Amino acid sequence: MNKPLSHIAYVLGYLLMPVALASCSVIDEDLSGCDQPGPPAPQPEEPEAEVTYDLRLVTNMTTELRTELTTQTDIQLANELRQYLSGIFTDFAHDVDLSFYDTVGDSVLLQKDQHIMDANQASYTLHLPMREYMHLAAANVVDNELVTIANDNRCHKSMLVQAIRDTIDSHETGLFTARQKMEVLGNVSQHFDVHLYMANCAAALVIDPRDHGTVDDVRVFSTGFATGFNICDSTYRYDAKPPIVRTARLALQNQTEEAFCSVTFPSPEQEDVKTRSIIETLEPFIAEPGEKALWEFRVYVPQPDGSITETILRVKTPLRAGQLKIIKCWIGEHGGVISRNSEVSTSVTLNWKDGLVIEN
Repeated sequence: MNKPLSHIAYVLGYLLMPVALASCSVIDEDLSGCDQPGPPAPQPEEPEAEVTYDLRLVTNMTTELRTELTTQTDIQLANELRQYLSGIFTDFAHDVDLSFYDTVGDSVLLQKDQHIMDANQASYTLHLPMREYMHLAAANVVDNELVTIANDNRCHKSMLVQAIRDTIDSHETGLFTARQKMEVLGNVSQHFDVHLYMANCAAALVIDPRDHGTVDDVRVFSTGFATGFNICDSTYRYDAKPPIVRTARLALQNQTEEAFCSVTFPSPEQEDVKTRSIIETLEPFIAEPGEKALWEFRVYVPQPDGSITETILRVKTPLRAGQLKIIKCWIGEHGGVISRNSEVSTSVTLNWKDGLVIEN
């Protein structure tokens, strides 16, 4: 008796099933009919942003040296002062700190990059997710032991701050900062230019000893300067009692004059205590003297009888970011220091006592 055709087809299908399954595992066979996973779906590329950083040194140093140190005997002094400040008034950056912040809410830090730049200009390719950023940059902070970046987890709190002490040394590097909004678009390569401007400055006191003989035992300090710098809004912070800054004595040979120099944040302005950093303008360092003193030098001259004469030279014009200010003076009778500069007023205390504690 013949079996039904449907039964025969069922048996043949059962017998051929292993052959069909085996054909899907044979190497180099056509797998188009097999149930294999396909390649992963392409992921959208993270946009690249190329950012070029350059240092814009806006300074009056060359003009100040030529204007204030004019005599033949001033040539060596000018050269020594220029050499001493070569690491301050420079457009060369050793290191850069790059921070990218949210522009809404609490302006939180979204990304940070740090690089050794060792140049006056450098470009970096950054991978930034698509959004709008507020970007802050600071250069030459690593080798400046007195100044650090603080509170940089929030954009509007990020600051350059000095060490908190009654008496401090000078800044060791020229500090530069920048701030810039950036809108990073999706799947588009973009280029941004960021210019960094100087945030600190210098002042030098040139002393002619005259009848005093030498100034080897003279001590000079400066004070009245900012203690911090708000990077985002480019303003300075001032304390009610600013620290006393030790000056550096320049190593001069065969010179009748001596120079003492300090590197600091700027002084206040006459009207606005929130002194802003100087950007590139036509005359950023010209200012008329005001009524009140803004910063000062303090000079201590020992006398033969063992007493000390204190002279405070109070300066009525601001000392601004990127600026070098040179004040010339001489030692007069009883160790008092005298200056003919109309921007400077002086007060002299004979037989001065250590009412002010100055750390050595």
